[in-house]
Amino acid sequence: MAERQLDGSALRQWAHACVGALITHTDEINRLNVFPVPDGDTGTNMLFTMRAAAAEADRCADGADVVAVAGALAAGALGGARGNSGVILSQILRGLADVTAFAAAKAGGTLDAIDAAVLASGLRHGVAVAVTAMGGELIEGTVVSVLQAAGDAADRGAASGDGLPAVLGAVTDAAAAALDHTPDQLDVLARSGVVDAGGRGLLVLLDQLRATVTGQDASDRPAYEPQVDITCAGMTPEAAERWNAEHAEPVELSPSAPAFEVMYLLSGLSERAVPQLRRRLEDLGDSVSIAAAADGAGEHSVHVHTDDAGAAIEAGLAHGAVSRIRVASLTGPGQAEVAPAGWQRERAVLAVVDGDGAAQLFADEGAVVLRPEHTGDGPFVSAHQLLRAIVDTGAAKVMVLPNGYVAVEELVAGCTAAIGWGIDVVPLPTGSMVAGLAAMAVHDPARRAVDDGYAMAQVAGVTRHGSVRVATEQALTWAGSCRVGDGLGITGDEVMVVRHDLTAAARGLIDLMLGPGGELVTVLLGEGVDPRIGELLAEHVRRYHLAAELVCYVSGHRGDEILIGVE
Repeated sequence: MAERQLDGSALRQWAHACVGALITHTDEINRLNVFPVPDGDTGTNMLFTMRAAAAEADRCADGADVVAVAGALAAGALGGARGNSGVILSQILRGLADVTAFAAAKAGGTLDAIDAAVLASGLRHGVAVAVTAMGGELIEGTVVSVLQAAGDAADRGAASGDGLPAVLGAVTDAAAAALDHTPDQLDVLARSGVVDAGGRGLLVLLDQLRATVTGQDASDRPAYEPQVDITCAGMTPEAAERWNAEHAEPVELSPSAPAFEVMYLLSGLSERAVPQLRRRLEDLGDSVSIAAAADGAGEHSVHVHTDDAGAAIEAGLAHGAVSRIRVASLTGPGQAEVAPAGWQRERAVLAVVDGDGAAQLFADEGAVVLRPEHTGDGPFVSAHQLLRAIVDTGAAKVMVLPNGYVAVEELVAGCTAAIGWGIDVVPLPTGSMVAGLAAMAVHDPARRAVDDGYAMAQVAGVTRHGSVRVATEQALTWAGSCRVGDGLGITGDEVMVVRHDLTAAARGLIDLMLGPGGELVTVLLGEGVDPRIGELLAEHVRRYHLAAELVCYVSGHRGDEILIGVE
């Protein structure tokens, strides 16, 4: 991949690359999370903050300049910030947005792309606004230390006249070195054998920025894991784990730790009132941050850990209008409960579908669509792809329609990971797209989620489905022998009908499936299948199955040529 400018399009591409990379590294980052509170959610918080930023950038018009995209990223991150790490990330993006806007104004109102000098200024400004948001004190050994090292390296490179690709190489090297140094700066990291979790997340973002500009692979950096104590050298992994369990100094929430993490957006807060609000929140708890929007319009993201969530919200109400309130219970490492208000919407349906026509059908019914990749073994969706799609719905509750395109182990892994990050995921038993369409037909977003999910699962479970394909070799089946070119009707992975062509096989399969009864036959015609086959099948049903109705769609899916469902 050739080097490219960091223009608006590249910046938006970088944001989406960051979301994908954070999904990959979330669990790694969470395992490092011991400061300021060992609640194991730094990676998750950074992921969803960056997801909110990317979603806002997607609202920009095609071809939007770098100033507009940078501003959108900052605004999205501020509105969707999760936890301390999310607030700091929003301020890093704000630093970039402020500086690009200033550079554009200085250049006469436009800026084609971010160069080395603008990047260096943006990183330095990010340090300043992040420190201000956290109360004016730079704590060594945190993400801000890593950011400062990255900014210093960018400054040196820009001053020497280096281009952006070279500067980004120096930035990532400096950030990695600073990250390795964080245990020397913060005792809690050293005792736990970890580097700073937020700093690790920032390195993921910087690696992706370098990859976006230079085309260099950003996936070859080794994982950062809690280090085994040096006294365990020479032990087997099992013995070392036992030794650590017996001798290591555990990092736990103290009994006096605050019960809740409270976050909200506050509009109308004047800069003069920020210190007053900060003092009030510090009286109520700790981990206080008040981060300002990039446009200076008086909107702030407020964060605090406290035992009195109501008082923390009331403190904000005394200074302006409060919105997007999120309250999470700090119940222990990895156990924070995220309120639905922390998401862009309450509920979504994610459908895995193949073919342009099918994608349009499901989208028209209100589903978010995930298209499978096609490999030599057919369509395939990995757990990572499923997890990314669940995240991208932006919903607190997601019902997944696998539609026969997700292997059980991948479905379980992807849904389990999403549940672990606070998303309420319910996979529904749709073994084919025809079952998925039946489920979508009864989907009602106005119903309670449990009632809606039950109704969809019930319909999907009773929808009988099968498929028709062309035989590619001579074989002996349950329905007798077949020759190359014959039509095969399949249900339950077994060939139940053999006919001389697709249409005849489809007729035979419909007759078989309607034997126990049924009122509606749904037919999906795949890629390259003659649409007239649908008309012939409809005529067959009208003539021989008077109580049933047939609907046919050109889905354009690959694989079996015809999919058939009976309700």
